[in-house]
Amino acid sequence: MSGERPLRTARTGAAPTERVRLRRKADRGAYDRDTIEGILDRAYVGHVGWVLDGQPYVTPTAIWRVDDRLYWHGSAGSRTLRETKAGMPVCVTATIVDGFVLARSGFESSMNYRSVVALGTAREVTDDAEALRVLEVFVERWFPGRWPELRPTTTKELRQTTILSIDLSEASAKVRAAGVLEEPEDNGWPVWAGVVPLALVAGDPIPDEHVPAGMPVPGHVPAPGTRIQD
Repeated sequence: MSGERPLRTARTGAAPTERVRLRRKADRGAYDRDTIEGILDRAYVGHVGWVLDGQPYVTPTAIWRVDDRLYWHGSAGSRTLRETKAGMPVCVTATIVDGFVLARSGFESSMNYRSVVALGTAREVTDDAEALRVLEVFVERWFPGRWPELRPTTTKELRQTTILSIDLSEASAKVRAAGVLEEPEDNGWPVWAGVVPLALVAGDPIPDEHVPAGMPVPGHVPAPGTRIQD
């Protein structure tokens, strides 16, 4: 794929269902597919919520999007994947924290963020060709150009991996991208207030002990200090 992002971006979305429509801070809600997919394409970790025998569980996992479906994967022996792959209803969330908002009161202090909540029924990827296609997107999303360099995935490895997905037909985004919002009478309180931006940046690459001496770091590895989540 050589750095291509084979991801379709829909322009509009259906009207939100009552299950995902924001009620509290409704002005921060967004339901268009550009916003929802844009957040998911920048989030590296999601949380999968599911219920077994009345007990709720929330499992953190790497997520990625292909077209109008959101994917996650793991060991075929994982209880989370084993229980949810049989068509269980799930809730998948993703959050990007963009900054701390320091107000003049604890009550009005906040964070700037972008988040998505998606509801759906988990579907297992059982076709090997489809599994390889979406795993390629997963790897290329992180490091464009790396997939062709890797040892090919074996049939045994595919058997040991479970890939699940949900469609994005029932999803909503919530975004805060603002400064300090507080009561006017607090403006004169003698304490610093403002926004502290946060960013995810790459550190110095640490080579594996079996990398031959002198082998350069490949170009698809972000240089130290590179912002990798915008």
